[in-house]
Amino acid sequence: MDNLITRRRFLEVSMATGATVFVGGKILGSTSTPGTATNPTFKIGGDLEVSRLGFGAMRITGEGIWGWPPDRANAVKVLKRAVDLGVNLIDTADAYGPETSELLIAEALHPYPKGLVIATKGGLSRPGPGQWVPNGRPEHLKEAVDNSLKRLKLDRIDLYQLHRIDPKVPAEDSLGALKEAQQAGKIRHIGLSEVSAEQIDQARKIVPIVSIQNRYNFDDRKWESALDYCEKQSVGFLPWAPVGGNHGLGGGAAETVAKAHNADVYRVALAWLLQRSPVMLPIPGTQNIQHLEDNCAAAKLKLTEEEWKSLAA
Repeated sequence: MDNLITRRRFLEVSMATGATVFVGGKILGSTSTPGTATNPTFKIGGDLEVSRLGFGAMRITGEGIWGWPPDRANAVKVLKRAVDLGVNLIDTADAYGPETSELLIAEALHPYPKGLVIATKGGLSRPGPGQWVPNGRPEHLKEAVDNSLKRLKLDRIDLYQLHRIDPKVPAEDSLGALKEAQQAGKIRHIGLSEVSAEQIDQARKIVPIVSIQNRYNFDDRKWESALDYCEKQSVGFLPWAPVGGNHGLGGGAAETVAKAHNADVYRVALAWLLQRSPVMLPIPGTQNIQHLEDNCAAAKLKLTEEEWKSLAA
């Protein structure tokens, strides 16, 4: 992927962002050996410091990510408990519900505690339960930003992510709309979702990109090259479905490691991600407080080098 940009430009960006610089075939800077990351926090965009294990607020909605959850009071309790456990990065989207996830976050947590970063997304329309349609039209995104600000009761969104690049709309137009919102003070930082290293690089020519949200877990590493790019450029990587989503996680290695640590495979999966890269920001979601507490305990679970490699095999 290094051939996506010129060597001179790569060095300029790297020096400006504190990212990796290659010298004489050796890696200097933020890139670590996979499986050895130990930093408890990460600065999104260089100025938003968050604990690396966040919370994904997609599943606090109804079935099919549609409507209100069956137990609204419980959803509020889950959000409050997440913050009590030290989570200060909550990821949501206007499409979750739609709208209900953002509304629940404001209901549970506003006025927000100092240091809490709420990341939301726009760019997907919801015709019905389980249906997701890209909509990157500039007028839609401008309206989406304004509506998310109102629902979340914010004056500025710390991290706004383009939920999907719409194949029917030039990326320059979609990102241009977010750039305008950023210049107007409505957005602090901009991120992308489900993109390749090449798409990230192209987007950064239009507007600064500080984070990527792609599907990634130890069973599904399709976006390995995008993660490597993010690490080299100090761009945050938020893996969605970090514990496998609806498909779960399989493999005897995971069960063996989990048994050795008296933990479940989901906690092991999150620990594996945290050790995978210093820019990794897992955002597991749940409607269950016990599951939330188990997930948060992953930050304290340290895998041995052999265990980590067994899961990476």
